[in-house]
Amino acid sequence: MDRFTALTVFAQVADSLSFSAAAKQLGLTPSAVSKQIAQLEDRLGARLVQRTTRKLALTEAGAAFLPRARQVLATLEEAEDTVTDLAQSPRGVLRVSLPSTFAQIHVAPVLPGFLARYPEIRLEISVTDRFVDLVHDGIDVAVRIGALDDSTLMARRLAPNRRVVAAAPSYLARAGRPAVPNDLLAHNCLVYAEPGRALAWVFNGGDERITVPVTGSLRCNSAEVLLQAALDGVGIIRMSAYVMVDALADGRLVTLLPAYEVRESEVYAVYPAGRHLSPKVRAFIDHLVATVGRPGYWRAVGLD
Repeated sequence: MDRFTALTVFAQVADSLSFSAAAKQLGLTPSAVSKQIAQLEDRLGARLVQRTTRKLALTEAGAAFLPRARQVLATLEEAEDTVTDLAQSPRGVLRVSLPSTFAQIHVAPVLPGFLARYPEIRLEISVTDRFVDLVHDGIDVAVRIGALDDSTLMARRLAPNRRVVAAAPSYLARAGRPAVPNDLLAHNCLVYAEPGRALAWVFNGGDERITVPVTGSLRCNSAEVLLQAALDGVGIIRMSAYVMVDALADGRLVTLLPAYEVRESEVYAVYPAGRHLSPKVRAFIDHLVATVGRPGYWRAVGLD
């Protein structure tokens, strides 16, 4: 039995929930599709598809097997495409979605080098903090920050998304330095949130989480506004370290409470798993990994 053909047939049957519809999509006869599924079930020793006279549905085993089958097929397709693409140069329109702050601070400075290296690529970049459906919106590659809940996406890690507490030396000279998270109750905390929304900062307290209901003179949904206020000595901020990387590196901001830090997530370059990874997409992701994704880029300020 051709395992890859069987997986392809199974995936199409799962999409169509019909042997005849799957056969039409694959250019096979319904009996050939049925035979492939039966042989696959015999090999696995489990029923994958429940058939009745009226409908077809995946069994529990079939539903569990489906994402693994898709992953194998996607890996095979990518391997074949890699060989095919070796003789091709990156070209054409590349549609990219980027979160605003990360785009301005870290991606924008490396774009000229990318465009100079690949003159046949035309970039179309959408800078937005809203969730973007890559397939629906026709996006080739995006930068995502946080947990990747969408299992249909392939990902390459770019950076740590550490949330750091920091303040300017001028503020600390005036108000003192907090030694433990609860000390923040006596400090002016600049909060990233919509105005009027209650918020607490959560810290790692060893075997438990420490929750501090912070308050302060400024609440805003703009990281840039809060960063500038912190630089001006207004108060203490807590936000992703990639926003503060330059200020931490040159000492304009000082990291606070590092022993209680909670590392929440990562920054990734993502693209649809089922889509052909074209030379232009691979080139852009490789460029991000080699620039903002290289360990030394973050290690310089102790943020790796």
